[in-house]
Amino acid sequence: MREITYGEAACEAISEEMEKDKRIFYMGEDVGRFGGAYGTTKGLWEKFGDERIKDTPMSEAAIIGYALGAAITGMRPIAEIMFCDLLCLTMDQVVNQVAKVHYMFGGKVKVPLVIRVPFGGLRRAAAQHSQHLEAWFMHIPGLKIVVPSTPYDVKGLLKTAIRENNPVISFEHILLYQTRGSVPEEEYSIPIGKADVKREGKDITLISYSLMLHRCLSVAEKLHKEGIEVEVIDLRSLYPLDMETILNSVKKTNKVAICHQAALTGGVGAEVGMRITEQAFDFLDAPVKRIAARDVPVPFSPVLEDFVVPTERRIEEEIKKML
Repeated sequence: MREITYGEAACEAISEEMEKDKRIFYMGEDVGRFGGAYGTTKGLWEKFGDERIKDTPMSEAAIIGYALGAAITGMRPIAEIMFCDLLCLTMDQVVNQVAKVHYMFGGKVKVPLVIRVPFGGLRRAAAQHSQHLEAWFMHIPGLKIVVPSTPYDVKGLLKTAIRENNPVISFEHILLYQTRGSVPEEEYSIPIGKADVKREGKDITLISYSLMLHRCLSVAEKLHKEGIEVEVIDLRSLYPLDMETILNSVKKTNKVAICHQAALTGGVGAEVGMRITEQAFDFLDAPVKRIAARDVPVPFSPVLEDFVVPTERRIEEEIKKML
């Protein structure tokens, strides 16, 4: 199977869906002639032109407002916000409008809107351009949330998201855009709300997503050489959550840790861990463990940022403590 980058896979998904449906258009800052801040829309403007690949002013609230208006009047927009942190400027539009319009109008209005949001840290971009805010939006009924970790997953999940008649936010780690992986040339899609067991094991379940998933897989491979078999689950979707896959794994291993790059307090790990406790308490041989960023603004200093974000060494140490 051919190998392409995460960014190329995302661009390919968008291009293929735009070819099928003329109602789909793409909008955001520098997404046209420039090809996107991270190169993930490269070639789309040349192929589809100004009418369907729209460079916007630097107003995140306006981008989402425009996209919402287009979505509820028959178009199928894809809106890009350049940094996750800048979603803060769109909160009224996303939380009070995008997520609620379908409900407020008694189901008569559909909102086929995809919001692509690069997030990340570990680029020494400091506290205002390094945040992971996915748990905020997971808390809002009416939104679907995907967090693809591989080129295969980002293409399959984006295709499904674009075809959805409900708003979907795709959080994509900036450091993954240049990673490579196998992606088939034939048509495929991945359902939203279905986790993936990336590695099977019997000693402990390690749940993660996005960039941290790759650190977890690396740790699992290292521990395998020491006779410890870690089962690694990629959530892929934060809402809806695939609790069936999670619970089946927990019932097998009886121990579970959840790793994410977002801050510890109120993060995805808190929600997933509580659901496991509620639904599979009798199968647990130890408390659910959260491995997350420390509760501080993300530092600019490389040494401090590496201390704040979970490293492979910290993940390994926490797992060994549980065992």
